[in-house]
Amino acid sequence: MRIAIFGAGGVGGYFGARLALAGHDVVFIARGKHLEAMKAFGLRIESATGELIVDPVQATDDPQQVRGADVVMFCVKLWDVESAAAQLPAMLKPGGGCVIPFQNGVEAPAVVARHVGGERTLGGVAYIAATIRAPGVVAHTGTMAQLRVGTLKPDQDARARAFVDACKGASIDCELSPDITTTIWKKFIFLAPMSGCTSVARQPIGIVRSDPDLRATFVAAVTETVTLARALNVPLESDIVDAQLKFLDRLPADMRSSMMNDLLYGNRLEAPWLSGAVARMSREKGLSAPVNATLYAALKPYIDGGATGARKA
Repeated sequence: MRIAIFGAGGVGGYFGARLALAGHDVVFIARGKHLEAMKAFGLRIESATGELIVDPVQATDDPQQVRGADVVMFCVKLWDVESAAAQLPAMLKPGGGCVIPFQNGVEAPAVVARHVGGERTLGGVAYIAATIRAPGVVAHTGTMAQLRVGTLKPDQDARARAFVDACKGASIDCELSPDITTTIWKKFIFLAPMSGCTSVARQPIGIVRSDPDLRATFVAAVTETVTLARALNVPLESDIVDAQLKFLDRLPADMRSSMMNDLLYGNRLEAPWLSGAVARMSREKGLSAPVNATLYAALKPYIDGGATGARKA
């Protein structure tokens, strides 16, 4: 299978490496020093599950050089979704191929569908804590590394199952979700509050869950996000908030959100599409989400990058 990895960071780098080592025709779209290091020394994955090295690597910074992809794993940061999605149509196999967005938010599939068509857009969720530790090196924290894929339109089963089978053949924990929209929202219900709380506190998950005030903030942010999801008719279990807390308590104490890492490194933040999105979509539905709005407000000075919090002109 020809697979394009559009965005070779934590998600794209880790899962793309496994697919490449399993013999699939994988090409990574990356940029800057990360791309230069991958071309010169290969792509290395540091993980408790075992080190992976892909060398040589097919990699480019020009999406238009990629043609005939059966699947594009769309893993760019949320601020790049709109501009990157415009590059997708030319990358897909003529008459076939599909794109699977693996962003943290809930809005990327609709953006992708506007560019390639709903029939060629699947839904995807990645569960992994991974980040670029150094150019050409992706660090995977803990052992969790899962993908969930599902259809958003009728007649997409064959495409979804083909990708799932390719992942399983690469020793990736990948399953077909019977309701990928709900699966995407369930991750968002956890991820948006967790990213907001860890980033505002500048502390990993262990501190957030053990401090009573931070834990209460997380619970309130989750509750607001659940209320929004239900207002949008997303089917959720009655104990969804308790389930998110149980999941929080099982994670490695030193785990950081990717947004917290970006904040500490002075990179741009995905806050407008996480806590900010909960606040925005809640307003649009006539709901109040004061905790998510406050988390977003606290991070807003940093969203364009810069460790001092100064907005770039």
